[in-house]
Amino acid sequence: MAAAAAAAGPVFWRRLLGLLPGRPGLAALLGRLSDRLGRNRDRRRRRPPWLLLAPLLSPAVPHVTSPPCCLCPEGVHRFQWIRNLVPEFGVSSSHVRVLSSPAEFFELMKVDCLESTLEKSLQAKFPSDLRVSILLDFTRGSRGRTNSRTMLLPLLQKFPEQVRVSLFHTPNLRGLLRLLIPERFNETIGLQHIKVYLFDNSVILSGANLSDSYFTNRQDRYVFLQDCPEIADFFTELVDAVGDVSLQLRGDDTVQVVEGMVHPYKGDRAAYCKAANKRVMDVINSARTRQQMLHAQTFHSNSLLTQEDAAAAGDRRPAPDTWIYPLIQMKPFEIQIDEIVTETLLTEAERGAKVYLTTGYFNLTQAYMDLVLGTRAEYQILLASPEVNGFFGARGVAGAIPAAYVHIERQFYSEVCSLGQQERVQLQEYWRRGWTFHAKGLWLYLAGSSLPCLTLIGSPNFGYRSVHRDLEAQIAIVTESRALQQQLHQEQEQLYLRSGVVSSATFEQPSRQVKLWVKMVTPLIKNFF
Repeated sequence: MAAAAAAAGPVFWRRLLGLLPGRPGLAALLGRLSDRLGRNRDRRRRRPPWLLLAPLLSPAVPHVTSPPCCLCPEGVHRFQWIRNLVPEFGVSSSHVRVLSSPAEFFELMKVDCLESTLEKSLQAKFPSDLRVSILLDFTRGSRGRTNSRTMLLPLLQKFPEQVRVSLFHTPNLRGLLRLLIPERFNETIGLQHIKVYLFDNSVILSGANLSDSYFTNRQDRYVFLQDCPEIADFFTELVDAVGDVSLQLRGDDTVQVVEGMVHPYKGDRAAYCKAANKRVMDVINSARTRQQMLHAQTFHSNSLLTQEDAAAAGDRRPAPDTWIYPLIQMKPFEIQIDEIVTETLLTEAERGAKVYLTTGYFNLTQAYMDLVLGTRAEYQILLASPEVNGFFGARGVAGAIPAAYVHIERQFYSEVCSLGQQERVQLQEYWRRGWTFHAKGLWLYLAGSSLPCLTLIGSPNFGYRSVHRDLEAQIAIVTESRALQQQLHQEQEQLYLRSGVVSSATFEQPSRQVKLWVKMVTPLIKNFF
């Protein structure tokens, strides 16, 4: 009787989750409680707790002949709680390719000239459905005389029916503040920072922009999701949603709001943010509902086709062994999904697990720092040495930014040492002659595993701006595929091999000496870079 009640516990919680479509935070909490109930039940049966992770461990536990389906309640993988917040996309790992260099990124992005492609579409015998949608940040895209905006104007003028250029303007830059802050510095108030590139049914997620250095000597991370129509549809809808709450560039270089939309900096801020929240959350929730229905049809329908029947019917897609979760962070619109997921991952990383975390701009939020210092997993944090910081050698005040990051790094390292955590939390600095460093994300290795089963990859830097000011997007990739785990492991190793371990001696080097005025100013401005 007690065993039956224990077994029914997780089922009860999961049924309850289905009743909470509008309460993602509570749903995520209940999901984690459900997983813990399941783990507690198994402990009472004296089963080794690591057996619960068998589908994600590599190499596999010998006596588990085939891992249970990670989408079914009977074999839930430990990260499935994320789908209580966002849509879950199951794909074959053969559709996921991890890139390692700017050259690879360039080769993949290098398609026929956009203008010539549009020309061909106009000359086609039949009407073309080719559409080009470009979403940029207003302040960054308008900086200087020659900028992204002026570069795109000829394309917009020539193909007004096929090209859309949207310029996101943060609602926090308005009034007197907007008039007083000069170009470049106004970008610190908030940006559209999402880096997603869509081509038909394929998607590239990265932290890289499309300026020259990102194709040559600026190291970032990149993942290519090939022929993944559901994921491509989601990000297309997301870009359209942010585009709808952005200013629309016109052929005469003026901008206008979408009809019926509140103006981002002239209109009421609260009304604008409420409308933007609804527009973006509608995309997330509708995709989540679609994927839940697909999951129910695929795994719980009485009229399920066998794999042989599906193949005979023409559906030759491999069974999913990898799950993609889009994580969105838009704090100005009260959307905090990426923050919730990241904090939960750091909180629940168990003793013996390893977290490799990298950021080009080491300026963790206080919450993230507290979790790194207060949890049990081992951390290796990769950051940019001053010489590979993107601001190194910049003119004026911007030239002091690398020194400010050194100051923040030294403060964090001192705290690690004061807590006696040097063995568990290690800092490493990336250095490569003639290059800059812009990679960000994390890799999670479960206890006892030599390969990662989860990675976060996209635009967030884990800093205050990423969490509170900018619009960000990344994906969590959870995989059981050994081949994809090896790709992710090699990516991590390749980056860390170009780094040196930080010690007390690091900060005695001449290049690490920070001027007094930088030390005094850093606490006042650290939330803006």
